[in-house]
Amino acid sequence: MKKLVVLFAFAAVSTFAAQVTGFVADSKCGAKHADASEAAAACAQKCVKGGAATVIVTKDAKVYKLDADSQAKVKDMVGKTVTVNGKIDGDNLTIQSVK
Repeated sequence: MKKLVVLFAFAAVSTFAAQVTGFVADSKCGAKHADASEAAAACAQKCVKGGAATVIVTKDAKVYKLDADSQAKVKDMVGKTVTVNGKIDGDNLTIQSVK
């Protein structure tokens, strides 16, 4: 029973709400786009058009993977810096809203 309680407590803590500001990039290049430069924007747009998944890259080069619904929310913002509200679970970010 104690193991079950600990497991549920860990699961509750591992996913948490957060606000993340980052560059909407592609999964192929990922952290290479942490500088959010014009060159990074052009590269990200090209790679996403080529089929790469959309990710969020923070200034400190942390790359968050997005689920399909979250990718749809930022598909028109590839190459731009955004602030998103959502839930983080490890390296995965589920977007609830985008600014």
